[in-house]
Parts: sequence; C-alpha cells; structure tokens
Amino acid sequence: MRCVVVCLVRTGVVLRAMRSRMAAPVLAVFAFGSEGSFRIDSIRAVSGASLPAASHLQVHHGTHALPAGWSGVQADYVLRGSTGHLRYVTDAEKQTLAKAPPVLGRPEATRASLIPIRKSDAWWELAQDERRAIFEERSRHIAIGLEYVPAISRRLYQARELGEPFDFLTWFEYAPSDASRFAALLQALRATEEWRYVEREVQLDLTRVSR
Repeated sequence: MRCVVVCLVRTGVVLRAMRSRMAAPVLAVFAFGSEGSFRIDSIRAVSGASLPAASHLQVHHGTHALPAGWSGVQADYVLRGSTGHLRYVTDAEKQTLAKAPPVLGRPEATRASLIPIRKSDAWWELAQDERRAIFEERSRHIAIGLEYVPAISRRLYQARELGEPFDFLTWFEYAPSDASRFAALLQALRATEEWRYVEREVQLDLTRVSR
C-alpha cells in the first residue's frame, strides 16, 4: 500500500482549554502502515464497519502538543486519542483506580490489542447520571476491569472531542500466557447493558516486534 503523509496539526487544539492544575494529557497517534513496533495479527469488526488492512502499527505519544519536529506521521492512515479526566467515576472509585495504575511496557507483555469504539446517538443523548448508572451500577465496567489487574494493563484514550470516527480508543497489553484472561475480560464487558449502545467496535490484535 502506498503511504501518505498525514498532517496532525489539529491534534492539540481541543486540549488548550484544560486547566493548568490538571495532569498533562497524553496524546496518542496510532499510525497504521507497513512499518511499526507492533505487528498486526488480525483486524476484526465486532460491530459495524472494520478498518483498512495494514501490517504494522506504530504508537506515537506526546503531551499538550506534538513533540518538536512532528509535522506529520508517515502512515497509510492514523487514529488519534488523548487521555483526560475520568468520566462516570466516583471519588472512592478514583482512589481505587489510583492504587492500580496501568503498567504499560512490561517486558513480558508482548501481546497488545487496540479496540476503537463508537457509541450510538442514544447513548450520548442520555443524561450524565443515566450514563453513569448504566456504566457502573448496572454494567460494573470499572469493577470488571479491576478483576484483571495487573495481568491486563489498559489505557483509555478519548477521541470523540478530536473529531475522530470513534469515541474511544482502548489500548491493552498482556503476556501471551494471559491471552485467555484477556478474552474473558472482553467477553464480560461485551455481555453488559453498556455494550447495547456500542454501534461500531473493531478489535486489533497485535504482537510487539521491537521496543
């Protein structure tokens, strides 16, 4: 496939309004092409349309704005996201999550998955408290995830505010020996009421080929 240079000038625009006392968000650019530190083993549409084929994925990180020298990323196509404040989380849950932060880049965690998700208009039309009730009180999204820590590390990136085709990009890392546990985590989440509002979901399974 012929690569194109994708301009990423807009990446930091939405983040300028964030208060200085908040932790600096982590920007991520997921670049799909013929080269990268992760080999793409499979791209599977769980709901809705899939993504174009590619053999490798490179993940670029920055804070507030693109690192110096980034005028673009060589790729067939990219997805972008940013970390931000936790949504639908109580103070007690926030404290619990702080005690179990994701440990990414572990040497043994050579397997990874990127799962972009877009929820339906019906989800976004719900009031915040209604979404919270579905998210945790009834679906136990946070509680389910904590059951698999630290074997399965994950980081959530917000993409909706960046004008991306997905609302969220979730990144997972785990050791090959924990592949069955990762599958169980996904099965548990997809069986919840929350997932009735997912209209597009793609699962990319990856293997680290270099550090």
